[in-house]
Amino acid sequence: MNSKLKSSCLVFLCLFLFNTRLKAQNIPIYKDVNQPIGARVKDLVSKLTLEEKVSLLGYNSKAVPRLGIPAYNWWNEGLHGVARAGEATIFPQAIGMAATFNDSLLKEVSIVISTEARAKYNLAIQKDRHLQYMGLSFWTPNINIFRDPRWGRGQETYGEDPFLTATMGSAFVRGLQGDDPHYLKASATAKHFAVHSGPEADRDHFDAIVDEKDLRETYLYAFHALVNAGVESVMSAYNRVNGVPNSINKMLLTDILRKEWGFKGHVVTDCGALDDVYSTHKTLPGPVEVAAAAIKAGINLDCSTILQNDVIKAINQKLLTENEVDQALSALLRTEFKLGFYDDPNKVPFHSYGADSVHNAAHIALSRKVAQQSMVLLKNDHNLLPLNKTDYPSLMILGPNAASFDALVGNYHGVSSKAVNFVEGITGAVDPSTRIEYDLGADYVDTVHFGGIWAAGNCSVTIAVIGLSPVLEGEAGDAFLSKSGGDKKDLSLPASEIAFMKALRKSVKKPIIAVITAGSDIDISAIEPYADAIVLAWYPGEQGGNAFADLLFGKISPSGHLPVTFYRSINDVPDYKDYSMKDRTYRYYNGPVQYPFGFGLSYTSFDYQPQNNLKKSYTSRDTISVTLKVKNTGKMDGDEVVQAYIQYPQMARMPVKELKGFKRVNVPKGNEQLVTLNIPVRELQKWDLKTHSWKVYPGNYKLVLGSNSQDEKLKFEFRLDR
Repeated sequence: MNSKLKSSCLVFLCLFLFNTRLKAQNIPIYKDVNQPIGARVKDLVSKLTLEEKVSLLGYNSKAVPRLGIPAYNWWNEGLHGVARAGEATIFPQAIGMAATFNDSLLKEVSIVISTEARAKYNLAIQKDRHLQYMGLSFWTPNINIFRDPRWGRGQETYGEDPFLTATMGSAFVRGLQGDDPHYLKASATAKHFAVHSGPEADRDHFDAIVDEKDLRETYLYAFHALVNAGVESVMSAYNRVNGVPNSINKMLLTDILRKEWGFKGHVVTDCGALDDVYSTHKTLPGPVEVAAAAIKAGINLDCSTILQNDVIKAINQKLLTENEVDQALSALLRTEFKLGFYDDPNKVPFHSYGADSVHNAAHIALSRKVAQQSMVLLKNDHNLLPLNKTDYPSLMILGPNAASFDALVGNYHGVSSKAVNFVEGITGAVDPSTRIEYDLGADYVDTVHFGGIWAAGNCSVTIAVIGLSPVLEGEAGDAFLSKSGGDKKDLSLPASEIAFMKALRKSVKKPIIAVITAGSDIDISAIEPYADAIVLAWYPGEQGGNAFADLLFGKISPSGHLPVTFYRSINDVPDYKDYSMKDRTYRYYNGPVQYPFGFGLSYTSFDYQPQNNLKKSYTSRDTISVTLKVKNTGKMDGDEVVQAYIQYPQMARMPVKELKGFKRVNVPKGNEQLVTLNIPVRELQKWDLKTHSWKVYPGNYKLVLGSNSQDEKLKFEFRLDR
């Protein structure tokens, strides 16, 4: 190469490097992926006008084209699958997933939900669609405590126990948000903060009165756990707590959530909750005052339009400063940066997800697996189940929920082109030589006229699919057949179904299997005498029919366990509006029940053998570790859910017992599996009302291991010292 050519190449290289450096210098800080998120957020906020800042504080966030800020609708739902956004995999309702007592499986579910969400988001953005329910910020999970069986939205929760709720909720959050060090796969939201579980019809003006002990030990426990798990968002509830509406509650949103717990994400209001502050709670005179109070209390995002419409008015009236608006907006923008909204899409690891990531065969198979593990066997006289197909050449399938899509999906659901109801699932599980009939049998109202009963008498076995549906229990407005604004008045099944089961039993002398769909505690005793076997299927998702058939014919052994207490009567439950935990849930109610918390029968049996002894005493810094051998002593492979309960010293306000560990384990027939459970002693601390702090109380304790809260296969006594 001659010297002239070398000189030209050198000049070209210098110009290239200079232009590259110049371009890099011209990149705004907020678009520079090499800058820390805090610096990027600060830079972007500094470039926005006040009007633009305020336009971003509502769930229907406006575009700012000059800065490359896209329009974005924050409202999305993914309780048990991507909801309200077209084709998506529908998993069992949350209460059913809680019945699996399988947090690792729930994490698999939420990984699938976030995968489908990313795929649908990518496909929508490619078509420049910025639609509601097509984003990446999910307002789920619902981790309110299902304290009263009348609450219609209890089906959305993980049950009545704080520890189970915290464990399952944390697993869901970790799966949904992913483990990439730079980007959120999706954003999860812990809702509804706080002390929120009905009455549903009164939620916009209800005042939940609760003392500090129940607040800390029951109502805030799972929220604290999800903050520790890194949840990106928290949603404030509609109601008041001790006189203060949640959406302007500085004690909850700032003092506890941010300062005490160290929450770094954003807080969104429930939809229309800020309007409630002045219109129904009437604690402030109007929307301008509410806008100021919400920002000052710690709200970042409004699921209405008050912040967008009234924040500037609040600033003009000197109720608020622009700096406070900047702080509120910064938390929102931080979430957007973590979702990758301002980066080259090719740099985001989830950018390639497309249509083949939505509702594929693997996801459908997972839905079936979860449904299998969720169903609870409540009765099985003379070991009727599982059925041997060769012994039952003809089957009758009856009932208002046997072919119901609603009874599969519960509320907050997606849609599916491959949903399998109970009729279809059972029919698909037998060969064409088996005769099957179907009849609606009954509806939710008529107590006199029934179908299919004569035909059932001509079949070798009858399967009656009855129960509730999301039009009988659910959210206010959605459960339009509920007589209590979405809630239940009592624990009863529809009177028409009870009459139907009586008529069926009177006419049919051959086996009857009752399948019950519901999202809550119901009075099983009303139909129990008329069925030889009873399966609680919850709202089992799109593969509910196939999963039930798997259980019916013994492809799997039932292994679901109740995440709620089934009381004998609504008279055993305190007044619905009483938020004290006294006499509520298995933790504080010690009377007779239909089925205890954690209950679930199996086709096989299990024996527990201790493998170590506990120490005589522990301190607050210790961990209680117990190892046991679980042996399958029956005739079928099966899953056992080992549950560990703590019984406390005889002191005022102590729980009767509490779940503090659990482990699902698969044990083939005749085989054994080792299970180790570790319980940090700090998990046994209780709130001291005198010192307003946590305290480990010295005294004599007991660790009980069994398959439900009243089962005592192994017991260990120990003492706690200071």
